[in-house]
Amino acid sequence: MAGPITTWIRDAASGVGRRVREPAVPAATSDAAAASFATLTKKLDYLDASDIKRVREAYRFADEAHLGQFRASGEPYITHPIAVAGLCADWKLDAQAIMAALMHDAMEDCGVTKVELIERFGAATADLVDGLTKLDKLQFSTKEESQAESFRKMLLAMARDVRVILIKLADRLHNMRTMGAMVAAKRIRIARETLDIYAPIAHRLGLNQTYRELQELSFQHLKHWRHAALSKAVLRARGYRRDIVDRIQHEVEKAFADAKQKVQVFGREKTLYSIYAKMRDKHLSFAQVNDIFGFRIVVNTLPECYLALGVLHQLYKPLPGRFKDYIAIPKANGYQSLHTTLVSPLGT
Repeated sequence: MAGPITTWIRDAASGVGRRVREPAVPAATSDAAAASFATLTKKLDYLDASDIKRVREAYRFADEAHLGQFRASGEPYITHPIAVAGLCADWKLDAQAIMAALMHDAMEDCGVTKVELIERFGAATADLVDGLTKLDKLQFSTKEESQAESFRKMLLAMARDVRVILIKLADRLHNMRTMGAMVAAKRIRIARETLDIYAPIAHRLGLNQTYRELQELSFQHLKHWRHAALSKAVLRARGYRRDIVDRIQHEVEKAFADAKQKVQVFGREKTLYSIYAKMRDKHLSFAQVNDIFGFRIVVNTLPECYLALGVLHQLYKPLPGRFKDYIAIPKANGYQSLHTTLVSPLGT
């Protein structure tokens, strides 16, 4: 059945809005929203029943508020807040954050007031939505790194609750994944802002997977032909060899087990953006980039870092001049670790 469109009428004296139902829209809107929300609810098993009930109430509220609104792709708009809430659920944020994620565009796009959110969902959730609305009004417009850093600090200072930043990062990540239908100028502006502002914030918060994906998506939109060319070059160099990471990781874990040293080993393929950034910053050709796979060894104590280095250098041949001791000489931001580049029998 067709569902009603909801418009908002605001009382001039009190500022409180009320919903008015108008003619129906195609049923596909509510059907698509219901399917997306069903996927979200499967991720909420870490919340208790009362919290999930509150999340459902926030979903129904947001679904009504956005009814009749569509994204540039033609999808019902509510599918975007649901996807943002899903990312927040992946990070195991609390019920208030999930509710705020579902309603994060309600004030800006639907005429919902903070007063109404307080009455329906409490001050804490309303504050999160209000904080997100204020962040959305900020726009970054310079490529200067010093200005970008100032903007990042201002953004972090405005968000008194870190959950606001986390929801905003989820919002930006989903938008970056789905902005193919936007006009080119808008895509480029958003990608530039993402690379300069939001990716570094994700890195500071330890959201490394989000950090890398935001960089990669930004690179794809900002330097499309370079991204495509580098993708082909990397494919030729390492082929369809995702198994290489698993094989090397297994060898490394076995070496540490034999040495009776407890470590955690994480392996990954370097992203195209990280390879491009190294080529750009160090004026290298692709052929001069040796490390297209990356591994992180996590130990328990500082002395174990150096013991781990010894195990690795016995296992694989180190490349001369590629060792850096950021423990003895930390980076300006306090980062400390040991970096080395190795050559395995697989040629990586």
